[in-house]
Amino acid sequence: MSAFQNERQRRGALGEKLAARFLELEGLRVLSGRLRVADVEIDLLVRDASALVVVEVKLRTSAALPALDALRVRQIARLQRTATPLLRRHPWAETVRIDAVMIDWQMRSGCVEIRHLRGIQAR
Repeated sequence: MSAFQNERQRRGALGEKLAARFLELEGLRVLSGRLRVADVEIDLLVRDASALVVVEVKLRTSAALPALDALRVRQIARLQRTATPLLRRHPWAETVRIDAVMIDWQMRSGCVEIRHLRGIQAR
């Protein structure tokens, strides 16, 4: 594995930890991180009352490409494919929702902006 891949994985794990803590502060319960369902990688799986929430996390450290710009329709559509298998695995869940947590971290200033987008859909 190259140094670039190691750094990318390290940042991904950091972003997922930040997102998990942020969602917990919002009152959601983190069930799992980094899992595969229907050949799709899920960053975080959380519970929000009776909803099972699939969370895509985007962390960016460059102002040139904000985290929101890194979210792709294809990724959202892929995450939507996990709904049926997840409902089978979690019979308590009434619905599956797709959310995203966008983290923009300006390394020089240390400023971190975290946004939670609920119920995103591929269009």
